[in-house]
Amino acid sequence: MKKSLIFLLLLALILPKNIQSQNEGEAIAAVAGGLLAIGAGVAAVEQMKEQAELTATQWLLSNHPEFESFSLKTIDFDGKKLKDISSASVITFKIQEFIPEDKPELNGDKRILLGFTSYGWINEYGINFEKVDWHLIDSKEWMNMMVAYSKVSSGQKNDSEIREVLKEGKIVNRGVKGKRGMEIPFFKLEGDMYLVTDYSPKMKLVYNERSLGIFLKNTNDLVQISRGGIIEIHEFFFEET
Repeated sequence: MKKSLIFLLLLALILPKNIQSQNEGEAIAAVAGGLLAIGAGVAAVEQMKEQAELTATQWLLSNHPEFESFSLKTIDFDGKKLKDISSASVITFKIQEFIPEDKPELNGDKRILLGFTSYGWINEYGINFEKVDWHLIDSKEWMNMMVAYSKVSSGQKNDSEIREVLKEGKIVNRGVKGKRGMEIPFFKLEGDMYLVTDYSPKMKLVYNERSLGIFLKNTNDLVQISRGGIIEIHEFFFEET
Protein backbone atom coordinates (compact mmCIF):
# COMPACT_ATOMS: atom_id res chain seq x y z
CA MET A 1 0.00 0.00 0.00
CA LYS A 2 2.87 2.38 0.82
CA LYS A 3 4.40 1.79 -2.62
CA SER A 4 1.06 2.53 -4.25
CA LEU A 5 0.79 5.87 -2.46
CA ILE A 6 4.30 6.79 -3.58
CA PHE A 7 3.32 5.91 -7.14
CA LEU A 8 0.30 8.20 -6.89
CA LEU A 9 2.47 11.12 -5.78
CA LEU A 10 4.97 10.48 -8.57
CA LEU A 11 2.17 10.36 -11.09
CA ALA A 12 0.98 13.77 -9.99
CA LEU A 13 4.50 15.17 -10.43
CA ILE A 14 5.27 13.72 -13.85
CA LEU A 15 2.00 14.45 -15.61
CA PRO A 16 2.76 16.84 -18.49
CA LYS A 17 2.03 20.44 -17.61
CA ASN A 18 0.10 21.02 -20.82
CA ILE A 19 -2.53 18.39 -20.00
CA GLN A 20 -5.81 19.98 -19.16
CA SER A 21 -6.57 20.01 -15.46
CA GLN A 22 -9.71 18.00 -16.09
CA ASN A 23 -7.75 15.14 -17.67
CA GLU A 24 -5.20 15.28 -14.87
CA GLY A 25 -7.95 15.03 -12.31
CA GLU A 26 -9.50 12.08 -14.10
CA ALA A 27 -6.16 10.24 -14.23
CA ILE A 28 -5.49 10.76 -10.54
CA ALA A 29 -9.05 9.78 -9.68
CA ALA A 30 -8.63 6.54 -11.62
CA VAL A 31 -5.42 5.70 -9.76
CA ALA A 32 -7.02 6.59 -6.44
CA GLY A 33 -9.94 4.31 -7.28
CA GLY A 34 -7.52 1.50 -7.99
CA LEU A 35 -5.82 2.05 -4.64
CA LEU A 36 -9.17 1.90 -2.87
CA ALA A 37 -9.90 -1.40 -4.62
CA ILE A 38 -6.51 -2.77 -3.52
CA GLY A 39 -7.21 -1.68 0.03
CA ALA A 40 -10.63 -3.31 -0.02
CA GLY A 41 -9.11 -6.56 -1.30
CA VAL A 42 -6.46 -6.58 1.43
CA ALA A 43 -9.12 -5.90 4.06
CA ALA A 44 -11.31 -8.72 2.71
CA VAL A 45 -8.42 -11.21 2.85
CA GLU A 46 -7.56 -10.17 6.41
CA GLN A 47 -11.20 -10.51 7.45
CA MET A 48 -11.39 -14.00 5.92
CA LYS A 49 -8.16 -14.96 7.68
CA GLU A 50 -9.60 -13.93 11.05
CA GLN A 51 -12.87 -15.71 10.28
CA ALA A 52 -11.04 -18.90 9.27
CA GLU A 53 -8.84 -18.93 12.37
CA LEU A 54 -11.84 -18.31 14.63
CA THR A 55 -13.83 -21.14 13.05
CA ALA A 56 -10.86 -23.51 13.18
CA THR A 57 -10.41 -22.70 16.87
CA GLN A 58 -14.10 -23.34 17.52
CA TRP A 59 -13.89 -26.68 15.71
CA LEU A 60 -10.83 -27.69 17.74
CA LEU A 61 -12.44 -26.74 21.06
CA SER A 62 -15.63 -28.61 20.17
CA ASN A 63 -13.99 -31.77 18.88
CA HIS A 64 -10.76 -31.95 20.91
CA PRO A 65 -11.38 -30.63 24.44
CA GLU A 66 -8.00 -32.02 25.51
CA PHE A 67 -6.37 -28.91 24.03
CA GLU A 68 -6.15 -26.36 26.86
CA SER A 69 -3.25 -24.09 25.86
CA PHE A 70 -2.28 -23.77 22.23
CA SER A 71 -1.45 -21.47 19.34
CA LEU A 72 -3.37 -21.70 16.07
CA LYS A 73 -2.64 -19.80 12.89
CA THR A 74 -3.21 -20.34 9.21
CA ILE A 75 -0.41 -20.45 6.66
CA ASP A 76 -2.62 -19.85 3.62
CA PHE A 77 -3.75 -16.22 3.67
CA ASP A 78 -0.58 -14.13 4.04
CA GLY A 79 0.44 -12.49 0.78
CA LYS A 80 -2.46 -14.06 -1.11
CA LYS A 81 -4.99 -12.40 -3.38
CA LEU A 82 -8.70 -12.96 -2.92
CA LYS A 83 -9.01 -14.93 -6.18
CA ASP A 84 -6.11 -17.20 -5.13
CA ILE A 85 -7.79 -17.99 -1.82
CA SER A 86 -11.19 -18.64 -3.39
CA SER A 87 -9.63 -21.24 -5.72
CA ALA A 88 -7.79 -23.04 -2.90
CA SER A 89 -8.98 -26.55 -2.08
CA VAL A 90 -7.22 -26.82 1.30
CA ILE A 91 -6.75 -24.33 4.12
CA THR A 92 -3.99 -25.27 6.53
CA PHE A 93 -3.50 -24.32 10.18
CA LYS A 94 -0.46 -24.82 12.39
CA ILE A 95 -1.28 -25.79 15.97
CA GLN A 96 1.25 -26.02 18.80
CA GLU A 97 0.72 -26.44 22.51
CA PHE A 98 2.60 -24.54 25.22
CA ILE A 99 2.93 -24.34 29.00
CA PRO A 100 0.96 -21.40 30.46
CA GLU A 101 3.36 -18.79 31.86
CA ASP A 102 4.45 -15.21 31.24
CA LYS A 103 5.74 -14.90 27.67
CA PRO A 104 5.33 -18.63 26.94
CA GLU A 105 7.39 -20.40 24.32
CA LEU A 106 5.80 -22.59 21.67
CA ASN A 107 7.58 -25.82 22.56
CA GLY A 108 4.78 -28.36 22.94
CA ASP A 109 3.19 -30.96 20.69
CA LYS A 110 2.42 -29.93 17.12
CA ARG A 111 -0.59 -30.62 14.94
CA ILE A 112 -1.75 -29.61 11.49
CA LEU A 113 -5.44 -28.93 10.92
CA LEU A 114 -6.46 -29.34 7.30
CA GLY A 115 -9.72 -27.85 6.09
CA PHE A 116 -10.69 -29.53 2.81
CA THR A 117 -12.97 -27.21 0.88
CA SER A 118 -15.76 -27.91 -1.60
CA TYR A 119 -16.99 -25.81 -4.51
CA GLY A 120 -18.61 -22.58 -3.37
CA TRP A 121 -16.88 -22.42 0.00
CA ILE A 122 -16.28 -18.70 -0.56
CA ASN A 123 -19.18 -16.54 -1.72
CA GLU A 124 -20.30 -12.91 -1.49
CA TYR A 125 -21.06 -13.38 2.22
CA GLY A 126 -17.61 -14.71 3.14
CA ILE A 127 -16.63 -18.29 3.99
CA ASN A 128 -19.26 -21.03 4.14
CA PHE A 129 -17.74 -23.44 6.65
CA GLU A 130 -20.44 -26.02 6.01
CA LYS A 131 -18.43 -26.74 2.86
CA VAL A 132 -15.20 -27.39 4.81
CA ASP A 133 -14.24 -30.90 5.99
CA TRP A 134 -11.79 -30.83 8.92
CA HIS A 135 -8.92 -33.29 9.52
CA LEU A 136 -6.47 -33.02 12.45
CA ILE A 137 -3.06 -34.59 11.76
CA ASP A 138 -0.10 -35.20 14.08
CA SER A 139 3.53 -35.75 13.09
CA LYS A 140 3.14 -39.55 13.04
CA GLU A 141 0.19 -39.42 10.65
CA TRP A 142 1.94 -36.85 8.46
CA MET A 143 5.03 -39.07 8.28
CA ASN A 144 2.87 -42.03 7.24
CA MET A 145 1.29 -39.89 4.52
CA MET A 146 4.69 -38.71 3.27
CA VAL A 147 6.03 -42.29 3.18
CA ALA A 148 3.07 -43.35 1.05
CA TYR A 149 3.40 -40.22 -1.09
CA SER A 150 7.14 -40.77 -1.62
CA LYS A 151 6.57 -44.42 -2.57
CA VAL A 152 4.02 -43.59 -5.25
CA SER A 153 6.03 -40.64 -6.59
CA SER A 154 9.43 -42.36 -6.85
CA GLY A 155 11.19 -45.65 -7.50
CA GLN A 156 11.95 -46.12 -3.78
CA LYS A 157 9.66 -48.72 -2.19
CA ASN A 158 11.35 -49.53 1.14
CA ASP A 159 9.22 -48.01 3.91
CA SER A 160 11.92 -47.90 6.58
CA GLU A 161 14.50 -46.31 4.27
CA ILE A 162 12.01 -43.68 3.09
CA ARG A 163 11.02 -42.93 6.68
CA GLU A 164 14.64 -42.45 7.72
CA VAL A 165 15.38 -40.08 4.85
CA LEU A 166 12.21 -38.09 5.53
CA LYS A 167 13.05 -37.82 9.23
CA GLU A 168 16.60 -36.58 8.69
CA GLY A 169 16.21 -34.91 5.31
CA LYS A 170 14.12 -32.25 3.66
CA ILE A 171 11.37 -32.31 1.06
CA VAL A 172 12.22 -30.11 -1.92
CA ASN A 173 10.56 -29.53 -5.28
CA ARG A 174 12.28 -32.46 -7.01
CA GLY A 175 12.14 -35.05 -4.23
CA VAL A 176 13.53 -35.72 -0.76
CA LYS A 177 17.02 -34.43 -0.08
CA GLY A 178 19.05 -36.26 2.55
CA LYS A 179 22.60 -36.21 3.87
CA ARG A 180 23.89 -37.74 0.63
CA GLY A 181 22.04 -35.38 -1.66
CA MET A 182 18.83 -36.17 -3.54
CA GLU A 183 18.12 -39.59 -2.04
CA ILE A 184 14.52 -39.93 -3.22
CA PRO A 185 14.07 -38.24 -6.61
CA PHE A 186 10.45 -37.87 -7.65
CA PHE A 187 9.28 -38.97 -11.08
CA LYS A 188 9.05 -36.28 -13.74
CA LEU A 189 5.50 -36.26 -15.08
CA GLU A 190 3.50 -34.15 -17.47
CA GLY A 191 0.93 -31.83 -15.91
CA ASP A 192 -1.97 -34.14 -16.84
CA MET A 193 -0.40 -37.35 -15.48
CA TYR A 194 -1.24 -38.78 -12.05
CA LEU A 195 -0.04 -41.62 -9.83
CA VAL A 196 -2.45 -42.91 -7.17
CA THR A 197 -2.13 -44.94 -3.97
CA ASP A 198 -4.99 -46.10 -1.74
CA TYR A 199 -3.76 -44.64 1.55
CA SER A 200 -6.61 -45.26 3.99
CA PRO A 201 -10.36 -45.94 4.23
CA LYS A 202 -10.85 -42.16 4.10
CA MET A 203 -8.52 -41.04 1.32
CA LYS A 204 -6.33 -41.79 -1.66
CA LEU A 205 -3.09 -39.90 -2.27
CA VAL A 206 -2.44 -38.60 -5.77
CA TYR A 207 0.94 -37.48 -7.12
CA ASN A 208 1.63 -35.21 -10.02
CA GLU A 209 4.62 -32.96 -10.52
CA ARG A 210 3.09 -29.90 -8.87
CA SER A 211 1.22 -31.05 -5.78
CA LEU A 212 -0.01 -33.65 -3.32
CA GLY A 213 -3.55 -34.60 -4.25
CA ILE A 214 -5.90 -36.03 -1.64
CA PHE A 215 -9.01 -37.78 -2.90
CA LEU A 216 -11.65 -37.80 -0.16
CA LYS A 217 -13.73 -40.94 -0.49
CA ASN A 218 -16.73 -39.69 1.48
CA THR A 219 -17.25 -36.61 -0.72
CA ASN A 220 -15.50 -37.67 -3.96
CA ASP A 221 -13.55 -34.40 -3.85
CA LEU A 222 -9.96 -34.18 -5.08
CA VAL A 223 -8.13 -31.48 -3.13
CA GLN A 224 -4.54 -30.39 -3.61
CA ILE A 225 -1.73 -29.22 -1.35
CA SER A 226 0.92 -27.35 -3.31
CA ARG A 227 4.52 -28.52 -3.21
CA GLY A 228 5.34 -25.38 -1.23
CA GLY A 229 2.63 -26.29 1.27
CA ILE A 230 4.03 -29.82 1.65
CA ILE A 231 7.50 -28.41 2.31
CA GLU A 232 6.22 -25.93 4.91
CA ILE A 233 4.17 -28.54 6.79
CA HIS A 234 7.07 -31.03 6.84
CA GLU A 235 9.47 -28.38 8.12
CA PHE A 236 6.96 -27.41 10.81
CA PHE A 237 6.84 -30.97 12.12
CA PHE A 238 10.48 -31.96 11.73
CA GLU A 239 12.55 -28.80 11.85
CA GLU A 240 15.46 -28.90 14.27
CA THR A 241 14.74 -27.28 17.62
